[in-house]
Parts: sequence; structure tokens; C-alpha cells
Amino acid sequence: MEPNITHRMVTADFLTPSYRVVGQLLVPNTGVTGLMNDTTSSFMEVLEAKLARLHMPTKLVGEYSMIDLVKPNVFAVCLTRREDVGPQALARGGFQKINKFGVRVTTPVYELEGTLEWAGRFDFATIMVEGIRDFVPLYDATLTAILIPQLKIQSPALLFNRRHVDLLGLIAEKK
Repeated sequence: MEPNITHRMVTADFLTPSYRVVGQLLVPNTGVTGLMNDTTSSFMEVLEAKLARLHMPTKLVGEYSMIDLVKPNVFAVCLTRREDVGPQALARGGFQKINKFGVRVTTPVYELEGTLEWAGRFDFATIMVEGIRDFVPLYDATLTAILIPQLKIQSPALLFNRRHVDLLGLIAEKK
């Protein structure tokens, strides 16, 4: 795909169950949220990809000019800029008043902490099943691999795959 006026390159980290992939993504004007939640394709191309196994996060095991990732297998996408998430109405799911919730999210492989921006009150069931999007933005986030705590990524914005979530808790309710 050739870059044009409606597409731009975004640098991101992609976390799967066994690999960390760092590379570039060609995204439409709907940003990474639009690309990751596009139901017409289960795959995406990552350019200039560098791969590391999770259990050896500092050892590079491969470099590729292009790889294809299976979107449903991606746990999280960490971004270097908040703006790369995409238009706020799309990222937040509408134009309503937004509340900010400090949350902890766990998956079988990763723990995440950050700010969830959500319209209305915090309701786990609604967050987990509302709409058709699988990838939900989290801001000012920290991602840590559960079994490899030295793999820690701090990101101004990330998208987590809600299909892999084990629990989501409000930090304000932590004892």
C-alpha cells in the first residue's frame, strides 16, 4: 500500500502471547483505532519489523521489511503518541461527556495500568461488550509482562484487546 494523503506511518509496539514486535504501521485517517477495529480484515502489515521473544525482551531474533500480524492474537498495541490512537470521537465511541477512570487490566500474559476514558459511569459489562470494537484505548499506560517483569513499556496511549481481558478493576477501589 502506497502512503498517500489519507494514510500515514505510525511507529508502535505490538504484543502477542509470545513476541514483542516493534515496527511501523500504515494507518488511515481513523488512526490505529480504526485500523485495529476494522472488521473487514483480520490481518495487518507491519513494516520494518523487529521481533523479540517475550522471555528474552532485549535479544533481537529477527528483522523483516514486512510481516503480517493476526489482529485477534494481538494483546496490545503501544503507541509513541496519543494522537496516533485516532479521532477522539472514534476512540471514545461517541461525542458524549467523558469520565476518566484509573484502571488495572490483566490478560493471561500482561498487566496494564492507565486511564480509561469512558462516556458515563464505569460499568465492566458495558466496556467489555458494547459495540463491535475489540481494541480499547488506555492512556498514560504501563504494560508489564506477568512472568517477565523486566519487560515493561510505558506509553502515552495503547490499545488493549478486550477479548483477552481476565479482569478490569478500578484503581480507586484498590485497598
